Order: sequence, then structure tokens, then C-alpha cells
Amino acid sequence: MSIWSKALRVAVMAGAILAGQNALAAPKHEVPIPPATLALMEAKGLSPAAPILIRAFKKEAELEIWKRGNDGRFVHFKTFPICRWSGQLGPKTTQGDRQVPEGFYVVTPAQLNPNSSYHLSFDIGYPNAFDRSRGGSGAFLMVHGACSSAGCFAMTDQGVSEIYAVVREAFAGGQQAFQFQSFPFRMTAENLAKHRSDQHIDFWRQLKEGSDRFEATREEPVVGVSFGRYVFEPSRDPAREALFKARRARKEAAVAALSRKKPAIMTTYVDGGQHKSFRAQAKRGTFGPVSQPDALALAGREVVIGGDATAQPASLANAAAPQAVPSAQAIPARGAAKAAVVPASAPAPAADRPFYKRLFDVFTPNSANGAGRT
Repeated sequence: MSIWSKALRVAVMAGAILAGQNALAAPKHEVPIPPATLALMEAKGLSPAAPILIRAFKKEAELEIWKRGNDGRFVHFKTFPICRWSGQLGPKTTQGDRQVPEGFYVVTPAQLNPNSSYHLSFDIGYPNAFDRSRGGSGAFLMVHGACSSAGCFAMTDQGVSEIYAVVREAFAGGQQAFQFQSFPFRMTAENLAKHRSDQHIDFWRQLKEGSDRFEATREEPVVGVSFGRYVFEPSRDPAREALFKARRARKEAAVAALSRKKPAIMTTYVDGGQHKSFRAQAKRGTFGPVSQPDALALAGREVVIGGDATAQPASLANAAAPQAVPSAQAIPARGAAKAAVVPASAPAPAADRPFYKRLFDVFTPNSANGAGRT
């Protein structure tokens, strides 16, 4: 090893030790970004002060942080596993429904909470204009520490500490607000085809347009609400708008093709899920209590709700091109049931209960609600 290599290694180790000492001395909301995270930023040509954008995916239980590069396009920076989220796939509509919101939200510095009961937290901004247009109720939907959720993204104390530091430095660098995108799952053609018969498919197709725009252009989508639907402004760069349209056409064609080959499914949850990396830790109890641990055993099961793979839904027939003028079509009510395959021994469910609750009665007894506000 050369003298210069040894000197560099010593300098890095000294910096890590100093950062660790500073972290121990600093208040929890001022703990610096970990040295390894700073090194990752540098390797990707990113600055701690650069603007951020966050994306969360419930089914995969992953939260991504993106940072804007020197060319103005966002770069995927780091993915964090979600320790716990609650509810089902689908939007939040009512206070107390334990649903983690889905949609496009805005986070400002005022939404950071250094005094959170869950170590550190920030409010994602539910309800937004879309939610309010549909009568959505509830408040204090957070990204926070611990591994307990009642409508929030629980990241563990260590996870939220790092996320909070990255957010804090972006605000310190001059960013006034960042966009928080929350999805039921990754907006792939396969997932949209599999969930094509779900009661929320029209809503999810709206989210997919925003997701496709971001992934094609790497620009923060400009989001609005018209007639109770999400709408998105075209990119100001004609080349990037062309990239979006080409991507959109390919993805919609893939959704239609897959819908003709595979049956529709519903992904069922008793009460949310968590990233697979936490399952072994949960068994060892290495990061504290987990909300409704019994529910995790039955999380993410796929139930066939449409056996005829050749029957393409009408909603996909004209899906290749986005509508120029948004319609006033509403998202079906949460209680609108779809036919499902359930064991013949299942008790007859009450007709006035939401479908997913009737379905889950088959799999598990009622369990106590976890702590937290929704």
C-alpha cells in the first residue's frame, strides 16, 4: 500500500470517528449525515444541499430518496426499507381507517417534528387538495421512527435519523419544499395488469401517469387536481415530453398484453406489511416492539379475483394515450366488492362491511389496534 493510500485511509477513519463523536454530542434532530452516506453522495456527484424528492412503495415496503443533479434531473440516491406500514393497498379516505396515504404530497420545513414521540418525524402533508376534494379525513400521517404504524411509514429510529438528516440538509441548502410520492406498489406494467380488476384501479392509473412522467423525465412532476382527479402539466422541455409519451405508450401496451395472459389478483393484508429485511430482526426482537406482529404472517398474499385472463377490462381498451381533458369519474367507494376466491368453510360475511375486512375474516381473528393517529 502506498504512502498516499495509507494517508487517505487514516483520514477517512479519523473523519468517521469525529463524525461519530459529533453524532453522540448533537441533539437527535441535528445528528449529521453518516459518513458512508456522504461518501455515497459524493460517488454519485451529489451534494448534501441539493434538492430532494422522496418516493414510497407500500407493497415492496421501500422508501427512496432522490437528489437533483447538476443537470437538473433527479438521481436515485438511496433506498430505505420500511419497517412497518398499516392498512391495505389503496388510498386513505377516513380518519381511523389505518390507511397509509397514496398520492402526491408536499413537505415543508414546518412539517418536520424534532420532538416526535417516535424519535423524529415529518408530516407528509395528508390531506392534499385531491384528498380534500373527495372528503378525505385524518391528520398527522408521518414518516417516523420505531416499527409501529397506524397510517404512517415507520422506519426505525436509525432509519428515520438518517432520512431526517438528509431532509434537513436539503432545506438548509435552500429547498423550500419537496415532493413526497406514495404508491401502492411500483407502477410496473405487470403490477397494473395484475391489479386491473381492483376497485382502486382508476385511481392507481392516475398515480401511474405521474410515476411514468418522473421516471421518463427525472423532473418533479407538476401536479394539479381537476374534477376530482390528478392531472399533470407537460414538461417544458419538448424532448423530455416526447420521452414521457414514448414510455407511456410502451407501458400501456405492455399492461394490455399482460392483461390478456394473466388472471387479475388482489394482494391481501390483515394490517399492512414490512420490508423482508426486518423479518429476521423482528423474530429476534432487535429493534423494539412491532405493531400488530400477528398480522405480518398473512401480509402480501395474492388472491385471484378474475380467472379469465383473456377478458380485458374496458378501462384498458383506450389506455394507450392519456385523456386530454380529465373526466369527472370518481374512485369507487372502498366498500365496492369484487368477486374473490375464498375457502368454502368461510363464514357468511356481513354485507355492510368493506370487502377487504370481510375477506380477512377468513384468515385471522380481530386484533387490537396499534398506537398512533391516522
